[in-house]
Amino acid sequence: MHVTLRQLKVFASVARHMSYTRAAEELHLSQPAVSMQIKQLEENVGLHLFEQLGRGIHLTEAGQEVYQCSRVIQQQLDDTEAALEQMKGMQRGRLNLAVASTANYFATHLIATFSRRVEQLTVSLNVTNREGLLHALENNETDLVIMGQPPEELDLVAEPFMDNPLVVIAAPDHPFIRRRRIPLADLQGDSFVVREPASGTRSAMERFFAEHGVRLRTGMEMRSNEAVQQAVQAGLGLGIVSIHTLELELETGRLAVLDVEGFPIMRQWYIVHRAGKRFSPVAQAFKSFVLEEAAALWHPPGQEAEATSPPMR
Repeated sequence: MHVTLRQLKVFASVARHMSYTRAAEELHLSQPAVSMQIKQLEENVGLHLFEQLGRGIHLTEAGQEVYQCSRVIQQQLDDTEAALEQMKGMQRGRLNLAVASTANYFATHLIATFSRRVEQLTVSLNVTNREGLLHALENNETDLVIMGQPPEELDLVAEPFMDNPLVVIAAPDHPFIRRRRIPLADLQGDSFVVREPASGTRSAMERFFAEHGVRLRTGMEMRSNEAVQQAVQAGLGLGIVSIHTLELELETGRLAVLDVEGFPIMRQWYIVHRAGKRFSPVAQAFKSFVLEEAAALWHPPGQEAEATSPPMR
């Protein structure tokens, strides 16, 4: 059955008024044009939708079925139009995000703050490693990505929004805990628990030590910051992680940050998307929110964050 929305709209008007003339007036059409639309609809349906009884017209059984269908369809169209208008006014929307596992420590706080500014916000959050982030970008599976240094080989727009200091961590009973300005060379006697080779933290760490002529001994490789921290806490070696991942561990004394020369290694967090990406109003608002406010809303452990700004209108 090939039925157009225009035919259903004309039919619903005739059925509501039980008059071709009134339907024509409501729709600003000529009466022959209304009659033509009804005739085409009946041909598509294969049944008569109206019957002439005396001077008036009435719905046939088939006409009643089509009328109910047309009302449901019109309601769905009205609901869709209202939803789209709400999205335009920042009252609701869906946000697809992918964030580095390291960034998840603060990304959830940013999402919570932003969600209080949109009445009905649905967030799809993919927390993954660098390989997963690149896959999401390459396949256009996400609106925005929060990650460390983005790759240069992809056609991306990447804008920095916050510092990402990398620090050396140790178990609370490590002999270096009470030392100050520890020379890099002294770290060569310790084994390091490191992330997988594709990790941005691993690459930054190796690049830093190579530039300073220091050779590191790596003992274990982990695929998450949580695993690195747990291994360091167990005394299996030192580690290098983003300070943004250490809030709970430093508060409880389960890990300590060493005072090492040249540290922290200063990196940046970036908000990234495909070049030419078309954003929904909500996605565009979230990007602006991150670029303009994230650094003020989230601070490394030990620093007080500023109060959040008032809701977006």
